[in-house]
Amino acid sequence: MKFLTHILIAGLIAITVTGCKKLDLEPTDRFSESNFWTVDANVYSALNNNYGLMYTSMMFFYNESTSDNAYSTTGDYALIASGNANASQAQFLNDWKYYYSTIKSCNVFLANVDQNKTLPAATISRLKAENRFIRAFAHFNLTKWYGDVPLIDKDITAEEAKTIARSPKATVIKFVTDELEAAAAALPAKEAIPASENGRISKGAAIALEARVLLYEGNRMADVITLCERLIREGGTNGQYSLVNNYSDLFSNPTVNRTNNEVILSLQYVPSVRTWSEFFDFAPRSVGGRVSGMAPTQELVDDYITLNGRGISETGSGYIETNPYINRDPRLTATVVYDKFNWVRPDGTVKVIYIKPGTDPDASRLDEYSAASQASSPTGYYWRKYFDPIALTSFASGTNLHLLRYAEVLLTYAEAKQSLGQLDETVWNNTIRLLRQRAGFTDAAALSFPGTANLTTIIHRERRSELAMEGLRTDDLRRWKIAETVLNGYAHGAKFGDPAIDNGYIRAQRRTFTEKDYLWPIPSSEIGLNGNLTQNRGY
Repeated sequence: MKFLTHILIAGLIAITVTGCKKLDLEPTDRFSESNFWTVDANVYSALNNNYGLMYTSMMFFYNESTSDNAYSTTGDYALIASGNANASQAQFLNDWKYYYSTIKSCNVFLANVDQNKTLPAATISRLKAENRFIRAFAHFNLTKWYGDVPLIDKDITAEEAKTIARSPKATVIKFVTDELEAAAAALPAKEAIPASENGRISKGAAIALEARVLLYEGNRMADVITLCERLIREGGTNGQYSLVNNYSDLFSNPTVNRTNNEVILSLQYVPSVRTWSEFFDFAPRSVGGRVSGMAPTQELVDDYITLNGRGISETGSGYIETNPYINRDPRLTATVVYDKFNWVRPDGTVKVIYIKPGTDPDASRLDEYSAASQASSPTGYYWRKYFDPIALTSFASGTNLHLLRYAEVLLTYAEAKQSLGQLDETVWNNTIRLLRQRAGFTDAAALSFPGTANLTTIIHRERRSELAMEGLRTDDLRRWKIAETVLNGYAHGAKFGDPAIDNGYIRAQRRTFTEKDYLWPIPSSEIGLNGNLTQNRGY
């Protein structure tokens, strides 16, 4: 993929080079602010820089640990999940600064790109739309976490940044949706993007992100439905999307991961050039993992239905607590490594992962659960999703991380329809049924429209199973307003603990979630710099 092979994280450094002020002359041996943008290659370097600033692999994965899907032993994430973080926590500041750095870089691009007079007008329009999308995505993430935030729609000075106040969340969301609609109008459908530019933002990405934004708002479900139908029904106008045949291939087949009709937008990586390495701390140690930095919870495992479509606690589910991983949603095995998991190596051989204490025939017992271990999984589970069979040393991977998938659009559509009382058999067959068929369900009881069953619970569970480890679970808990229920108490692990405590399920972490935790605090150091910033309640 040529377009993003050379993403330049520091691409805009050249812009800051100053001329000779004493003689008030522009330098002739290097770029200055007045001539940087006149060179086409510089414009694309700046664009690549902003693509590289869109999101990070750390955010993508570790935000999952602030939900009930995962438990992380990593620094601030563990404090946030436990409810013990405060406004001075580095993670709150780091994310705040990251998003605003992205916004700054996009604003610089948008303020200067018209200086270029050699690129066609249509090309400039597209480049602006891509940057408006990235800027909108950053503002959306900010308001999602912090609520009211400064809205910065143009390049401002450092002094101005110290005086800007927070804008109401509704104002920020209006800006985001307006920007995404404008971007969609100027962007090409994915079929119009050549293979050499695979990974660039498309019309479909702007539509899908706007659908997510409005779904999270919860009060414009009719608009959410309209947006989803632009991708589901209108076909080639906005891009032709469909589910890939094999769920696991999306994440662990290097070829399918990079080129398919399901992914709408991904963080782009290139083997040996731009990689991510978080899986080094997700995989079992016996197959090359280092330590367990983030592990799946029992709560996640329990939400995968059985093959007849029933929850494990429902009558007739067929669930067997002493043999809990059989007869389950195939996405469980595609996502979570459990005791006696058959780990298929890149060469096709199988390594059985022994996690239950005292069962591994290998004396090293690298993967076995131990409450005293600092390296093995604290929950008795590891991750399989996003395993890269051609990863470099230390699981440095060049596979893409998916930000927007057609599967999410189908789930969003089903949820919006259900919220308006419009989820019928036709909608079911075109959304949930398709996802379950792709996952590997064949039982008619799992595939057929459930009629009078609790459709809200079914949709919530389906989102969790389909999108686990993609960084969306915390968003769902917050917007559904159920975080205070599911995030209070212990995050658990497999049944390897004291039988007298929680029926033997490991107590991995005590968590407390209160009303204030629905928003992150404004970083205290930022309030110290800017007297016009106010703090969120409870901090």
